[in-house]
Amino acid sequence: MPTYQYKCTACDYRFEEFQSMSAKPIKICPKCGGKTERIISGGAGFLFKGSGFYITENRSTSYKKAAAKDNTPSISSTPSSTKPEKKESDNKTAKKSA
Repeated sequence: MPTYQYKCTACDYRFEEFQSMSAKPIKICPKCGGKTERIISGGAGFLFKGSGFYITENRSTSYKKAAAKDNTPSISSTPSSTKPEKKESDNKTAKKSA
């Protein structure tokens, strides 16, 4: 249910009323008994709070699976050695200096 803003035309008293959309507007000021009018307002915006709200959070399951597949690192089948390989050029320079 929306909150409506009203203003008294006699005493300029402003107030808000929580009413259903089908309810009739309030015509009598609760303070002085004068005539009231409903004020047109911009309404209340809503705020996103939290870690983040992104358009990609609502993607389909198939899209998420494909994206996860693209982001996974490829695993090589050859084991990596802990020692760095020596190049032939390194061996040649070592023999020349000796």
